[in-house]
Amino acid sequence: MATAELLLHPVRLRIVQALLGDRTLTTGELRAELPDVPTATLYRQVAALVEGEIIEIVAERKVRGTFERSYRLRAANAIVTAEDAAGLGADDHRQAFMTFVASLLADFDRYLDHGDFDLGRDGVGYRQTAMYLSDEEFREFLGDLAAVLRPRLVNRPAPGRVRRLLSTVVMPARPPV
Repeated sequence: MATAELLLHPVRLRIVQALLGDRTLTTGELRAELPDVPTATLYRQVAALVEGEIIEIVAERKVRGTFERSYRLRAANAIVTAEDAAGLGADDHRQAFMTFVASLLADFDRYLDHGDFDLGRDGVGYRQTAMYLSDEEFREFLGDLAAVLRPRLVNRPAPGRVRRLLSTVVMPARPPV
């Protein structure tokens, strides 16, 4: 199965997102993070991600006569490359984007459903802005953004740190001429 096909499935995408931030989770912890996903479906999708080398088993221990596995994301394998994306048709991209947006909406719903939410306190925001950039300026912008993010992406969980999701969508405001 191609990487794009593996990653752009709604349940598999949620599993990958649960493991973002160099997290290691057991199947039980994944079930707790995705309580709306039937157990059999979760196990089937985890197996597909392991087989596709998107996630890996990092530990295994015997619990009540069965084995409980711990999984970690293989971040280098969990990306849709430019070549993969180029091989997708317009309908494939629509489906992939819809899966991504639906995942964002589900994350936001879970945040709001938690109850004690305060967007200001929690640093939650969503906005859209426009920039006028040449192709070279755009590449420079992406490099600057990567330079800002890179040192923060290696932060480990620690007291006072909250796991935060940063989602981006970048596209021309209209098709290029």
